[in-house]
Amino acid sequence: MGELIAVLSGKGGTGKTSVCAGVAVALAQMGHKVLCVDCDVGLRNLDIALGMSDVGAISFLDVCRGEYSLSMAAEHPLYPNLQFLTAPLDCCAEAVDGLAFARMLDGARKHFSYVLLDAPAGIDAGFRLAARAADRVILVTGADPASIRDARQAADALEQLGKKRVRLVVNRISKKMASALKLTVDDIMDQAGLPLLGIVPEDGNVVLAAAFGKPLLKQTKKGAAAACKRIAKRLQGLCVPVTDVIK
Repeated sequence: MGELIAVLSGKGGTGKTSVCAGVAVALAQMGHKVLCVDCDVGLRNLDIALGMSDVGAISFLDVCRGEYSLSMAAEHPLYPNLQFLTAPLDCCAEAVDGLAFARMLDGARKHFSYVLLDAPAGIDAGFRLAARAADRVILVTGADPASIRDARQAADALEQLGKKRVRLVVNRISKKMASALKLTVDDIMDQAGLPLLGIVPEDGNVVLAAAFGKPLLKQTKKGAAAACKRIAKRLQGLCVPVTDVIK
């Protein structure tokens, strides 16, 4: 049976979607069968980060309603073992039938090693929809005070939902920023109240890859791409050191 992983953030602008896409592609490159589900109803962008903006994709709501089968999820043009369901544009997160969504994901478990759910920022209905279904959660934060505070609020909300397998990813961080803020990774972990899964440096290749319509890991093997690969390996239980870009 596959594992459901929700990728969440307390606020927008943390780069949650790029982390989700980078980890998904890394897992696919390693030979795993992966399904990405964009749960950001009305504001979908995961297709861009995956390099699939030109690929026609059905929405997860289409599958929930039985209009299409899960096997019809769009295949990545470079990685046939990576498939994608987009978010619907014609409804709100509150209108999604949670039971139908859960049934769809139960079916996905039988066909995929990993199912990554890219949830909307914040702790509203879309956050809860993805979080409730997840076996584990990746909570993405930036290094700025607002992001860390919101990450803590998101962590508290996850605790109320009974989620215990929650790990922190600190994204878009640089030595210069950390020095100016007088921050260490330990400080961020303490303030967010969560153990660390990974650190992703600020990397202009994330924007370039999206502009060129390809996944980050096809744009470069360094920086944020290498960090996403390390995170993917740790998700598999491999012992991979965290490269601390702050120190």
